[in-house]
Amino acid sequence: MREFPLVCALVLLTVVYTPAQKTVVKTFSDALMQDTCEFNPTGRNTYFILEPGYQLTLEDKTGGRLVITVLDETKKVGSVLTRVVEENESKNGKTIEISRNFFAVCRQNGGVYYFGEEVDIYRDGKIDKHEGAWDATGANRAGLAMPGLAMLGARYYQELAPGTAMDRAEIVSTSESLPTPAGTFANCLKTLETTPLEPGEQEYKLYAPGVGLIKDEDMLLVKHGFR
Repeated sequence: MREFPLVCALVLLTVVYTPAQKTVVKTFSDALMQDTCEFNPTGRNTYFILEPGYQLTLEDKTGGRLVITVLDETKKVGSVLTRVVEENESKNGKTIEISRNFFAVCRQNGGVYYFGEEVDIYRDGKIDKHEGAWDATGANRAGLAMPGLAMLGARYYQELAPGTAMDRAEIVSTSESLPTPAGTFANCLKTLETTPLEPGEQEYKLYAPGVGLIKDEDMLLVKHGFR
């Protein structure tokens, strides 16, 4: 699989030294080559497949289910043509949330960039609100969903919509192994996700090479492949 060394400069851990206190402050990168990339609505890298028809299904032991489907549909966000990826989350057969996420692949570095989402949150079978919806227009910018070359210790923003969506990730391991109902996967990427909008909140995710997301909190992969 092709590697993309240019992305190293984008997401390497930024370290700021404070001389008086002799402490180290680790920051998250928001300079992600958004304005210099040539974007394509179709493609893949080691941990993210953005090709129409690809689908991941994850489930937990309490009736939770998440189905992620790369649609044969595109959407223009600003000047960029993105691919629509639907996430359908349910609990005991009842829909909780459906989001339409917009991604594109940077030709120069192989990174998959995130350009926003439309969100429908359900209550009693009806759409109740659209909390978390945003797009990379105006003051907002695209974030980095998955680097083309994932490096241990990298920290980067996945969403850049101040006040609305500011998710960020840190790569904490590239050598995880995990058994799932869909099989056992090795050499997995593990990320820690946080947001400054909800201090103290965090979640871990695991991604398998050539597959994508295999663990999201308590949800594990049960099925993957093209429909």
